[in-house]
Amino acid sequence: MTVLVDSAAAHLLKTGTIGCCIVGADRITANGDTANKIGTYGLAVAARAHGVPFFVAAPSSTFDLSLATGAAIPIEERAAAEVLTPLGVQAAPAGAEAFNPAFDVTPASLITAIITERGIIQEISPQTVAAVLGS
Repeated sequence: MTVLVDSAAAHLLKTGTIGCCIVGADRITANGDTANKIGTYGLAVAARAHGVPFFVAAPSSTFDLSLATGAAIPIEERAAAEVLTPLGVQAAPAGAEAFNPAFDVTPASLITAIITERGIIQEISPQTVAAVLGS
């Protein structure tokens, strides 16, 4: 097992060390746009830039077909203190503000396939999402 800082992932994609990326999802829209922990979008962009397949694995309960696209997903912002004073330790200059989103949205166009217990969605579109989910 190797532990790395999340910002090292793009370097590993560039050097060919990583053959594919598999991430989870907190919410998936009708068109396959996917919300997951912050940083997932950047990982998808880096994977695409280096020709590495990017997969989302999630249960069908993660899909919210009432949302047409990822633009409709509300993004939770967490407390500024998590960034400015982690564990109560001042980590930023006094008076600094923080932007601390918990999630980001990866467009379906960057996802190679979505893997669910109901099947694999390739060529992601509202039609293929609905077909696999039986909607």
